[in-house]
Amino acid sequence: MTRLRRAPIDVWFEPLIIIVLGTGYFLWYRSTTLTATEEASLGWDALRLTIVDHIRLTVTATVIVVVIAIPLGILLTRGSAKRLKPIAVNIANIGQAAPAIGLIVLLTMWLGTGFRTAVIGLVAYAVLPILQNTIVGLDQVDKRTVEAARGIGYSAPRTLVQVELPLAVPVILNGVRTALVILVGTATLSTFIGATSLGTLITTGVTLFLPKLLVSGAVLVGLLALTIDWLGRLVELAVTPRGLA
Repeated sequence: MTRLRRAPIDVWFEPLIIIVLGTGYFLWYRSTTLTATEEASLGWDALRLTIVDHIRLTVTATVIVVVIAIPLGILLTRGSAKRLKPIAVNIANIGQAAPAIGLIVLLTMWLGTGFRTAVIGLVAYAVLPILQNTIVGLDQVDKRTVEAARGIGYSAPRTLVQVELPLAVPVILNGVRTALVILVGTATLSTFIGATSLGTLITTGVTLFLPKLLVSGAVLVGLLALTIDWLGRLVELAVTPRGLA
């Protein structure tokens, strides 16, 4: 309870924004009149499946990025592998620097359309924040702390797991949160290559000039991004060692 009372303001303010926006959208949704096309997309059965598909796409890409970026970031802070750090970061930066839609289109020409291609495009686009934050988080750990751990008999792996990683957790998780928010927004583009997402509502709204679909897609993506960012912040606060929160 003491830790929660000392929690930063964003831990309390962000859910307030989510509640206000969610309530406003719900009240609007209940009071507005929908056309047959809008009803087909915004009816709860169809909308629930669209939201689930968007979350599945985002979570799948996030898991793959975490599995790739965090171990790679750890490796690039060890011994002779440090020399490869600039090369790895610059390669990861290519995915981030390229326009997301262009990257997805290029992958489609190579791999075809569908869920798999969308996930690969999202992974390429979101590696940099986690990789860079892992490297920065581990590099900023006080070297005297590492030397003290080795001095009392800790092996290099034990020092990494019990000393360096816990101290780097806030920075690493901040990178994961950043990647998640990027992925939630970028996943909307997957609709152009046949992978269902909330972007389907946006593109349908633009194509058929149905503003209610367009607004619904944009609001729901925003709410999902805010919710995931807030949940990530709670996890970050929970696992950060006392004294670092």
